[in-house]
Amino acid sequence: MSLSTLSEHEQGPAKTVAPVLDVVVPVYNEEIDLEPCVRRLHDYLSAEFPYRFRITIADNASTDSTAQVARQLAESLSEVASVHLNQKGRGRALNYVWTHSDAAVLAYMDVDLSTDLGALLPLVAPLISGHSDLAIGSRLARGSRVVRGAKREFISRSYNLILRSTLAARFSDAQCGFKAIRADVAARLLPMVEDTGWFFDTEMLVLAERAGLRIHEVPVDWVDDPDSRVDIVATALADLRGIARLTRALGSGRLPLAALREQLGRNPLPVAGVPAGLTGQILRFAAVGVASTLAYLALYALLRTGVGAQGANLIALLITAIANTAVNRRVTFQVRGSHSAWRHHAQGLVVFGIGLGLTSGSLALLHLTTAPATAVELAVLVLANLVATGVRFLLMRTWVFRAVRA
Repeated sequence: MSLSTLSEHEQGPAKTVAPVLDVVVPVYNEEIDLEPCVRRLHDYLSAEFPYRFRITIADNASTDSTAQVARQLAESLSEVASVHLNQKGRGRALNYVWTHSDAAVLAYMDVDLSTDLGALLPLVAPLISGHSDLAIGSRLARGSRVVRGAKREFISRSYNLILRSTLAARFSDAQCGFKAIRADVAARLLPMVEDTGWFFDTEMLVLAERAGLRIHEVPVDWVDDPDSRVDIVATALADLRGIARLTRALGSGRLPLAALREQLGRNPLPVAGVPAGLTGQILRFAAVGVASTLAYLALYALLRTGVGAQGANLIALLITAIANTAVNRRVTFQVRGSHSAWRHHAQGLVVFGIGLGLTSGSLALLHLTTAPATAVELAVLVLANLVATGVRFLLMRTWVFRAVRA
């Protein structure tokens, strides 16, 4: 069967007997490699894959005879479909076909078939069973066997390091062209994915991870294609722009990830006797608290000789309290955007006042009894700050950010 978007009327794959798996092969000017790739993939699936399948060739605006080759393959092989898009973009092609497919599980692989096909069933099995939401082939997971040059290896590892440091990504390999997703998950997740090029995969995975979806990773055998047409420099620049855009989008809170988590049943598991989200909030609050305390002590020690103990305590606590509220607002209680920000900070200053009273009172009592050394002052302040930290957490959870949790 052959589909086209050459006209104004978009068409999707014909609704015959719905396959379990739809494997999309996105192509651009691949007239030479397309036929051997599809026939090899078709032979493998026919012999080894135990479920109904479809192979969809997604031609995104090729200027050679790729579209003609795709149509011929679709006419000669009943399990093959072809789609032609007028605009370039691998992400656009994947989004279009996945959105219009009637299969339960949607996958894609690059036309060079660098990934050994033996990993396909392990890739999609957790999705067919419903255990996982997405699955990715990983060249960086333990057990993978990879053959590629030092340049491509360095670029791949550097890119994944950037993702971990900027977007806190935990998946191991964003760029391997061997991924799958459940159709019901794709229907909810893909409308949030904006990129239409090579960053599409990364954006989809980051959003899925932030929504609490389960991502299954499969170690793969992978052999680099020396004839790759990818423009590494242009792709790298586009990826960096995508990372910056996605960082802003996540920071603004405009993406309904919490709703997606709720719809797909991926909220944290409840623990009897423990309020929802409490454990994670305590851990994040503790990490922020350690950083705030260290910053407070450094500022106090720096200001102590210039403005005295009480002045140093006031200034150091005020600065760190403002920063503490801002970080806890975003990290601990997951509040995004500017809504109610001024109210939160005003209430945070009230909490600061309570902390100031505890620490200043401790200092005053200490100086009534003796003339302590700086080390003793710092020890007393640490203890007072521990008490103030516990009070701060309770007030933030039950008062400052109570409406956010409700």
